[in-house]
Amino acid sequence: MTQPVTLGGRPTMPPPGAPTEELLIAKFRGHARRLFWSALVLIAVFGATAYLYDNLPAPFENWMLLSAAGAAVLLLVVVPYIVWYSRTTTVTTRRIIVKQGIGSRSRREMSHARGYTIGVRRGILQRMWGVGTITLTNGVDAPLRLANVPNVILVHETLADQIEVSQILAHRDAQAGTDSF
Repeated sequence: MTQPVTLGGRPTMPPPGAPTEELLIAKFRGHARRLFWSALVLIAVFGATAYLYDNLPAPFENWMLLSAAGAAVLLLVVVPYIVWYSRTTTVTTRRIIVKQGIGSRSRREMSHARGYTIGVRRGILQRMWGVGTITLTNGVDAPLRLANVPNVILVHETLADQIEVSQILAHRDAQAGTDSF
C-alpha cells in the first residue's frame, strides 16, 4: 500500500483512490473600481445638500431637499454597492464557483478536473488598475466570464495550476484503478 506524501507531517497528496478534500484557495469579488462614480456622487450629494440646506427659494422646503438627496444616494450609491457586493467568485481545489444575485441567487460551477481553456483580456484602464477579465471555456457549457478580477495574473496562474493538479490526480486514480485488477 502506498503511503501519502507528507511535508512536515501534513499530507500533500492523498493516496491513489482516496477522495481528495476540497479546500478553499481564494474567494474574491470584482474590483471595486466600478464604485468610483458612486463615491463621487455621494460626495457631491452631501456637499450640495449641506450648501442648499436652509438656503432654498420660498416654495421649496428642506424636507424636499433631503428627500431628493436620499433618493439620489439610494439609487446611485447604495444599489450599485449591493450589486457589487452580491457577486462572488470562489476558487477551490476542485472547482470554480460564481454566485451572483440580490433577490434570487444564481450559481455556476466549473470543475478543474474536466479541464478548460483560460482567456485573459486586459484593456488599458484594466492594466492601470491591475485587473482583467478571465474567460473560462470547457467546450461544452457556455463560457464562464469573470469580469474585473483583481490580481488577474495571479488568479490565471492559480487556475492553470489547479487544472494541472486535478488532471494529474484524475489520471493517477484512473491508473490505480486499472492496476488493481
